[in-house]
Amino acid sequence: MTDRPTREDYRWQLDIPTRWMDCDAYGHVNNAIYYAMMDQVVTVYILQAGVIAMGTSPSIGLCVSSACEFHRSIDFPQIVDARLRAGRVGGKSVRYEIGLFTPDEDAPAATGHFVHVYVDRQTRRPVELTAEQRAALSPIAIS
Repeated sequence: MTDRPTREDYRWQLDIPTRWMDCDAYGHVNNAIYYAMMDQVVTVYILQAGVIAMGTSPSIGLCVSSACEFHRSIDFPQIVDARLRAGRVGGKSVRYEIGLFTPDEDAPAATGHFVHVYVDRQTRRPVELTAEQRAALSPIAIS
C-alpha cells in the first residue's frame, strides 16, 4: 500500500455536495462523478485565480492526461472536501493533483490528477505559460 496524501498536503479547498442523482444502482456515488468533482475543483480554481478567463484568455488548458484512484465509496448525502494542488508547473503544462475527502475520514476517498497543456485559443498549438498564469498558480504549487 502506498502513502496517500492528507488534506494538509493540498493547497486549496472547495466543498462539493453530493446529489441524489449522483448515486448508482449500488447506492453510492458513481465513479464518473468522482471525475466530475475533480474537474470542478480544477476549473473553479483556474477561473477564480485568473489562470484563464472564460471566453477571453489568449490561451486555454486542454486535458491531455487524467487518472483517478478510488480508495473507498462516497455516499449521498455528503459534502465532499475537494482538495487541489499543482504537482508540477512546467513551461507549457500543469499537473493538477486532487484529493476527495469526506467529513468522517482523514484518508482520501479518491486521489487523481489532470494534466493540462496550455495552447493558443485559436491555433490550438502549445504556448508557454505567462508570468500572470504562473503567479495565479503559485499558491497551489508544491514544487
